[in-house]
Amino acid sequence: MNEVYQDAASQLAVAVQEARAGLAEGGIPIGAALFGPDGELLGRGRNRRVQDDDPSLHAETVAFRAAGRMRGYGRTTMVTTLSPCWYCSGLVKQFGIGSLVIGEAATFHGGHDWLAEQGVAVTVLDDAACVAMMGAFVTARPELWFEDIGE
Repeated sequence: MNEVYQDAASQLAVAVQEARAGLAEGGIPIGAALFGPDGELLGRGRNRRVQDDDPSLHAETVAFRAAGRMRGYGRTTMVTTLSPCWYCSGLVKQFGIGSLVIGEAATFHGGHDWLAEQGVAVTVLDDAACVAMMGAFVTARPELWFEDIGE
């Protein structure tokens, strides 16, 4: 990919692009991207549960898979528009991803506190655009939202 993003705001913008693309496709507007220690974009993705009829295709898992195999993930950063669910939090823990940047945790408070307790460097940006995007989606498609979060 060879694209480099030096700060959390520009990295979050990649995840937001993915979330908006997912929404335009009729899916759930959650996006994610995995970055290397120098800010190199390793993989990006969006929640594709609806589009691909596959409940395992959360944004973080799609971005992780797009990055491909690596020897270690400890110096990588997962950036996601929304606090990760337990499934995606488990992915971060399982593979030892060292940092997690979250666009917002107001709409959904996933497993990021647990990840911080496990030694992952967690940053919640409280991004107004992410909050607005998810809030509008939850209002417009509550049945799909509650399916996505397992309620």
